Amino acid sequence: MPAISNEETIPIAKLIRLNENIRAPMLRVIDDDGKQLGIMSRAEALQIAVQQELDLVEISPESDPPIVKVTDWGKYNYHRTKQLQKNRKASKGTELKQIRFGLKIGEHDLNIKLNQALKFLDEGNKVKFTLFYRGREQAHRDIGFQLAQKVINQLGDKILVDQQPALAGKQLTFVVRSNRNAKVKNP
Repeated sequence: MPAISNEETIPIAKLIRLNENIRAPMLRVIDDDGKQLGIMSRAEALQIAVQQELDLVEISPESDPPIVKVTDWGKYNYHRTKQLQKNRKASKGTELKQIRFGLKIGEHDLNIKLNQALKFLDEGNKVKFTLFYRGREQAHRDIGFQLAQKVINQLGDKILVDQQPALAGKQLTFVVRSNRNAKVKNP
């Protein structure tokens, strides 16, 4: 049986006990093919691992009795590390994307901005819309709120408004996210 210490388990997030380092007196043993061998003593499980020239790896130390697997440690460590990397890549967090435009935006330009917002929403991101006021436009703040409501209405049931339109200085901002129940498609 290969002698491997716990110092070599660094690639795995939590340390895994191997062979003689397993402390529990009774173990639920699974063979290399995934077949359950039953509950047995630690000595019996180690003996099976030695006979098959494999390692005894503690899979689930929290369960009662702990679950161990008779397997090749190098192969197990490689697959486990690859699976953790794959999970980390798949669990990309949501980002907050920002789309900015002024009050005098044309209809075509607004549609382009909305299509970009739909792409961001389809990727699972939130979108923060920022309407900025220039000069004397601040005297007509209601126009910005009307434009914000127009954007929300055009996106329709594809979105949920996380943050309602609010004025902060020379900017009107609001945040939307995808409505998971409705599939996001370009208009």
